[in-house]
Amino acid sequence: MDWTFALHFALFFLAAAGAGATGALFPPGRWYRRLGKPDWTPPDWVFPVVWTYIYIAISWAAARVAGLPGAELALALWAVQMTWNALWTPVFFGLQNPRGGMIVLAVLWLAVAACLVVFALFDAWTLIAFAPYLLWVTIAGALNLSVIRLNPAAA
Repeated sequence: MDWTFALHFALFFLAAAGAGATGALFPPGRWYRRLGKPDWTPPDWVFPVVWTYIYIAISWAAARVAGLPGAELALALWAVQMTWNALWTPVFFGLQNPRGGMIVLAVLWLAVAACLVVFALFDAWTLIAFAPYLLWVTIAGALNLSVIRLNPAAA
């Protein structure tokens, strides 16, 4: 076993789990349940399943690239996207601010797309690891925008 890879993976996954923990700190609650949402809104159980997969996949991608020559930009972008990832839940649920959440998601989408491109320069497998993340953030953006449109007074 490559202990360097395992250590890198553990560190990146801890960072991702920290971002994911904002879901426990700022749960959806009554406010979100009362909002109008589109018919295609995924069931509640889907969110932790998908996010767990994404956090594992992007932690694996970062561990795969960590330590490679010239990986500094890729890892900096990983940190940037994780920061915006962690920010969405407190803005959307904590502040109950769908418009602010949409701004955060737009920046997150750009950061994830940049990460995907830069990581792909190192290894095609990391592109495959990041692709579902970009898709999920796209779906989250469409859902966030739908919430704004369906609830103009709450936005």
